[in-house]
Amino acid sequence: MASPKALAIVPTYNEVENIGVLIDGLIEQPAPVDILVVDDSSQDGTAALVREKMEQYPGRVHLLERPGKLGLGTAYLAGFEFALARDYRFALTMDADLSHSPKHMYEMLHMAKLADVVIGSRYIAGGGIRNWGPHRYVLSWGANTLARLILDLNARDCTSGYRCYRTKLLRQLDFAGIRSHGYSCLMELLAICQRRGARVREIPIVFYDRRAGESKISSREIAKAFATLWRLRGKLQKM
Repeated sequence: MASPKALAIVPTYNEVENIGVLIDGLIEQPAPVDILVVDDSSQDGTAALVREKMEQYPGRVHLLERPGKLGLGTAYLAGFEFALARDYRFALTMDADLSHSPKHMYEMLHMAKLADVVIGSRYIAGGGIRNWGPHRYVLSWGANTLARLILDLNARDCTSGYRCYRTKLLRQLDFAGIRSHGYSCLMELLAICQRRGARVREIPIVFYDRRAGESKISSREIAKAFATLWRLRGKLQKM
């Protein structure tokens, strides 16, 4: 098998019930990818399970352990730096809770031949969401609508964490200037990439709500995301 040119970055915090299944699923895909788990000091044995997978799949699975819960956005940035230091061509991001199916990986990497950023989209034809209640639908719809209106984003799914970035594009970004630490980092990254003229494409995915473990999205995180939109509007107008 050819050496993988893509790295899947998976932030974790207490995902021992899901991460082993996800790693196995990624390894089994026809598009070869290496995996980097960025763990924020999970208390449930997540890191220990990842180390077992490192022995099972030598050279394919990597672990970055951080000293505390530092946020989703900083986990992505740490993963990007890992990918750039090792000359991967593509850096993918995805959730650890099995809401993002590895089966979409092949199509995402195929589309990346024609794009700088590929988004696994819930909101284009063929995409969808399973097992959400009305409250989650309304929040997601509202966040995406506001992101498109306030930041003038073109993508239909601006808050999807299932993405593929060309590392050639990532090398042009000022990571130190990205202030969002949580889920709002997704909107900030997309806004910056679009402003730099990146080719953004979407492929349809079906998003499954987590079946094990607890959601990391809090009301405070949602409020911060909405506040970030207005901050970013001012920042982008100066670029």
